[in-house]
Amino acid sequence: MDLTGRIIAVLPAQSGVSARTGSSWMSQDYVIEVPGQYPKRCVFRLFGEDRIKQFNIQMNEDVTVQFDIDAHEYQGRWYNDIRAFNIIRGQVAPAAAPAAGAAPFPPQQAAPAPASAAPFPPTQEPAAEGSTDDLPF
Repeated sequence: MDLTGRIIAVLPAQSGVSARTGSSWMSQDYVIEVPGQYPKRCVFRLFGEDRIKQFNIQMNEDVTVQFDIDAHEYQGRWYNDIRAFNIIRGQVAPAAAPAAGAAPFPPQQAAPAPASAAPFPPTQEPAAEGSTDDLPF
């Protein structure tokens, strides 16, 4: 999946040593804001010191993030994990355009209104005396 937007936060890197393998690890989280009428924000993670240095993501940088989504369970609760595997530097899509990866809807064509069209239908005359129709329209 892809998201195109601007980096609005670079969170501190986290590191540690794996209890299972004994090797060291490093990850860093970033927040991307996707433009639009209602901007969306998403936190994604780069895992591995080599990738963090390779991509060298900076604040206010326009990027396209290619990522995978996975979920894991911990003590009966589920958590999403959004891991980036590639970062492409480039322009942010205009605010009117759909976000990358989103299925765009076809543009809607408005039918031209006839020149004689009135905004409301004409009023109807009241029903004749003795009519069984008591509806107001």
